[in-house]
Amino acid sequence: MASNAVRYELVDTVAVVTLDDGKVNALSHEVINALHEALTRAEREAASVLLVGRPGRLSAGFDLSEMQRSDAAAQTLVGAGAELTLRLFTFPRPVVVACSGHALAAGAILLLAGDLRIGATGNFKIGLNEVSIHITLPVFVMEMARARLSKRYFTRATTQAEIFDPAGAKDAGYLDATVAPEQLYDVALAHARRLAALPHPTFGKTKDNERGATERSIRETLAADLAKLTSPK
Repeated sequence: MASNAVRYELVDTVAVVTLDDGKVNALSHEVINALHEALTRAEREAASVLLVGRPGRLSAGFDLSEMQRSDAAAQTLVGAGAELTLRLFTFPRPVVVACSGHALAAGAILLLAGDLRIGATGNFKIGLNEVSIHITLPVFVMEMARARLSKRYFTRATTQAEIFDPAGAKDAGYLDATVAPEQLYDVALAHARRLAALPHPTFGKTKDNERGATERSIRETLAADLAKLTSPK
């Protein structure tokens, strides 16, 4: 891996990809590139993917130190993040996300991109907090949220930047289930193994039927949308 923050382990038919920088698991260019490497390896090994965060944290979002350099730097990093999350969103193999704690901003976007999301119970914050920190939520995030979140919570979760605990995140649609933290890995791995047994390429083709229209809509607007993004102050 190109980053020490990303580890890869093949467990039977599951590529376990662990995100752990010892801090907040911010998504930098280095981390994003390493996650792409992991996905490429998973495809090569015909494995489903289990994305796991460090204890207490999936991700706090994009690396603000990179985004604050300039508008161009923010646009480049968010663009790279968009490509990563779109790849996860349309990945031809199953993607399970084990949300081990807080998942804010780009961390919440990772949840939107997964096929099955299992969250640890606890005093954790999950959601798209961009508006509350003076960042206009990009169109690509809005469209992924529209595809994955409950209609009852869509406006609250996006424009109103509401943050949820794990139980609320399950109701809103960020998570599909919650379990005790000590059970998270085993439960998520069992689901990843189960999904890995689904026939390929049938799974991937059906996933494209489910999500392809959303991806195409995002790509039509992505460049113009990113051009309007400004660096957070």
